[in-house]
Amino acid sequence: NTNLTSDDIDLLISHQANRRIIDATAKRVGLDTEKVYVNVHDYGNTSAASIPIALAEAVEKGILEQGKTVVLVAFGAGFTWGSAAIRL
Repeated sequence: NTNLTSDDIDLLISHQANRRIIDATAKRVGLDTEKVYVNVHDYGNTSAASIPIALAEAVEKGILEQGKTVVLVAFGAGFTWGSAAIRL
């Protein structure tokens, strides 16, 4: 448990399966869309590579910088899931 609130999260990067799932994840966490990184429209579902690709893009674009907090979340088939909160 990180004890983070939605105010503590600078960016959410979810597995880029489809926009509906990304939006539902953001809503569940209570984040506005400007705090959610989305690139599924550029690449489609890149499977296990979607979070690393999005994370690299966010850093390259200056969206994520030193000291910012990013939450990574992935969902797989069935009951597979994982998440991490990282402070850069």
